[in-house]
Amino acid sequence: MSILIQTDKCRNCGRCIEACPGNLIQVNPQGKVWLRHPEECWGCTSCLKECQFEAIYFYLGADIGGRGSLMHTRREGDLCHWIVEPPDGRPVVITVDRRSANKY
Repeated sequence: MSILIQTDKCRNCGRCIEACPGNLIQVNPQGKVWLRHPEECWGCTSCLKECQFEAIYFYLGADIGGRGSLMHTRREGDLCHWIVEPPDGRPVVITVDRRSANKY
């Protein structure tokens, strides 16, 4: 599992760096963030949830049923939209209200 950072969308806010529990995201010489050791990514998606610019994607490989899909998030107030983009091009959107996301 790993993340993909689209440096052209990155705005250098640093929120992903602060969110990464493994300290894997760093700033490159061009001032953009990058994943230092992709093979060490835990797949926790903390960086994904913090990125407000849709610059970070999570790769959903076949081993977890994702068939090579990419997932990113979009915030709208308290709503977090998880957008899964499968290879066939038909996105699936899962919306979660952040205020009640952890209620069990």
